[in-house]
Amino acid sequence: MRLFSSCLLALSLVACSPPAPSTDEAADGASSQPPAAAQPAPGQLVEFQLPTGNIGCTFVPAGGTAVYRTPDGRAELACDRIAPTYVRIVLSETGAGVLQQNLGEAPCCAGETLAYGASWAQGPFTCTSSQEGVSCTNGDGHGIMLSRDRAEAH
Repeated sequence: MRLFSSCLLALSLVACSPPAPSTDEAADGASSQPPAAAQPAPGQLVEFQLPTGNIGCTFVPAGGTAVYRTPDGRAELACDRIAPTYVRIVLSETGAGVLQQNLGEAPCCAGETLAYGASWAQGPFTCTSSQEGVSCTNGDGHGIMLSRDRAEAH
C-alpha cells in the first residue's frame, strides 16, 4: 500500500509540473514568445483607451489594412470621444488633425488601457494620457487634444 501511495504521489507531481523548455529556450534561457509590447504585424490596427473608457484611439499603419485604406496611404491615428458628445479627430502622418462631428456612429473604445501619465508611440505618432485627456502629435509637430471638455486639432 505504501508503494502504491508513493507512486500515486510521484505521478501527481509530474502531472502538475510545468513543461520542459523547448530547445530554443534551453539553449539561451530566453523564451521564443514575442514580448508583450511587440510591434504589430504589417497591416494590423493598434487600439488603446484611457482609463475611463470614454476616449480611445486607433492607429492604422501606412498602407492601411485589408479592410481600410487611409485616404493618402500614410499612417493615420483616429481618436474618439463618447461623452458628452461623440466626436472623432483624425491625424495623418503630416498636417493638422481634422475634427469630425455628427458621424452618427459611436464605436469606442477598445485595446489596452493607457494609464494616466503614460505615453504611447507608433510610427510617426506619440500620445500622452493624463486625467485631462489625451494629447497626440504627428511627425511634423501637428497634434490633437481630446478630453471630456475639449476636442482640438492643430
